[in-house]
Amino acid sequence: MRIAVAGGTGQAGAQAVAVAKERGHDVVVLARSTGVDLVAGTGVAHALEGVDAIVDATGVQGKVDPTGFHKAVTASLTGAGATAGVRHLVVLSIVGCDRAASFALYGGKLAQEHATAAGGIPFTIARTTQFHEFARQAWKFAAFGPLHAAPRGRTQPVAVREVGARLVDLAEREPIGGRAPDFGGPREETFVDMVRGYRDAAGLRGPVIPVSLPGELGRAQRDGSLLPGADAELGVQTFAEWLTALRP
Repeated sequence: MRIAVAGGTGQAGAQAVAVAKERGHDVVVLARSTGVDLVAGTGVAHALEGVDAIVDATGVQGKVDPTGFHKAVTASLTGAGATAGVRHLVVLSIVGCDRAASFALYGGKLAQEHATAAGGIPFTIARTTQFHEFARQAWKFAAFGPLHAAPRGRTQPVAVREVGARLVDLAEREPIGGRAPDFGGPREETFVDMVRGYRDAAGLRGPVIPVSLPGELGRAQRDGSLLPGADAELGVQTFAEWLTALRP
């Protein structure tokens, strides 16, 4: 089948592209580097010609408004996709985004889910937990001199490679018309332990300071609201195994 991957150069999108190609699918990458502007809609109609399914693994960077971004991207994909006869739209979302929607990133994902449902193309929402790589990102972006902050909270991190495979799995199936079971990693972790584990595995130095984030997001992180549901499907690679691959 012909699969278009929106955001196919990002973390999960690149993995979905790799998995789809390994399985023999014809893959189209929708990204600015391939001449497609998903926000403006430029190049989308041409890129979706002959496409059977779209995987939307787009994400925001910098100071872009997540809600506005995802609404614009979804409008481009569903508008051009309906004209092209696309039969399935699979959207990567975040476990528990509806429980912390006041946080801009999560609110944007919830808006993306709603826009997808109203977009007129048969769809599947694929919510996943944080990737193992969150630990590296937190180490780099929550640094204050020699100190590194990590939020207090619970998560069940998953391998991004397995998320890519999950997205292709769903694209190969019939649309659900709603949410697929949550997808997470095999073990629960804390954010603080993840960041400290990354520091040690990467041979880095510096104290990791636990912080309690305020508001709805902080509460959801701490009370387990962002853990996968009881009917969740789980990946295989543990966070400890991911760390092992980093060690010199």
